[in-house]
Amino acid sequence: MVSTIGRLGRDFAKFVPPVLARALGRPSAVFFHGVERKPLDPRIQTGHHDIESFRQIARALKENFEVLPLSALAAVLENPQRHPRAVFLMADDGYANALTNAAPILDELELPWTLFVSTHHIDTDEPNPMFLARLFVFFAPEGAWRIPHIQDEIVLGDGAQRSEMAPSLLNQMKGLAASQARETLGAMMAAFSGNELAELIEKFPSEKFLSWERVRQLRAKGVEIGAHAHWHWPMNASQSIDYLREQAETSRARIEAEIGRPRAFAYPFGNTDDISADAWRAVRDAGFEYGFTTLSAALSGGENPFLLPRYGLAPRETGLASLIPLLSAGNPRLSRWQERLAG
Repeated sequence: MVSTIGRLGRDFAKFVPPVLARALGRPSAVFFHGVERKPLDPRIQTGHHDIESFRQIARALKENFEVLPLSALAAVLENPQRHPRAVFLMADDGYANALTNAAPILDELELPWTLFVSTHHIDTDEPNPMFLARLFVFFAPEGAWRIPHIQDEIVLGDGAQRSEMAPSLLNQMKGLAASQARETLGAMMAAFSGNELAELIEKFPSEKFLSWERVRQLRAKGVEIGAHAHWHWPMNASQSIDYLREQAETSRARIEAEIGRPRAFAYPFGNTDDISADAWRAVRDAGFEYGFTTLSAALSGGENPFLLPRYGLAPRETGLASLIPLLSAGNPRLSRWQERLAG
């Protein structure tokens, strides 16, 4: 997910020469999700870069910035003015292609990075819930559907109609409590007959998660492993305090049992509507040192350490040398939001 500031910054950066933008540089964090050799369907594989575009992004980071390991974050936050070119590279979710496609490129360029994994999906290989919801939207049979916890009847027609209605439906789902969301997804998956759903899931290997053994392989390569909640669902005001605590505590405990204690947490979806005041406190109380959002801004050193900003890398990025130094334009919005959640 990319914030409004991130989208505006991407457009504005096209007109700013890198040499001018560099003077505005502040330390920043950027993230991606998956890397596929050739994504099949962008409506479904919304979070994946193609491998050549990702290689170009990695090279741009290498050539224009000082990409640091997460272990350097405390020093950078203590004195951000001394690190204007610092960038922390991260990946969310824990897809299998992080090992097969992303890691070789980052190894070759000697770029340190952090992987945030959703532990329930590593434990079970259960697909990401929003991936399943997109399968329903774009592949369920045509007709009118009554789905639990969705306000209006869902009418599925041709491809254009489905693409038009998908954003509002998926956004409505994100507002559901996790227990309601599971019921909604169950009804959506029941729309498929026989082996149809299994065959659809097989069609998109990009959505397959790592095993713990493969997570350990990445850790052996020097990749820092952080938590991306237990089940990949928003930690927003619709969720109970007990659920939020479970998401923080269980993900920490599972990673600690398999890899070693994680230091950092990244919120699923991670924008202003996806994180509640109780969520960041649950992350703090679970023993994490940092929590990362998806709000685009720079690391100024004065933020709540459990609500740090990150820029979501677009499928293709041609102006990172100018864009990343401009992310500080989002800091006033970040500060206002943090203040609201602290109140």
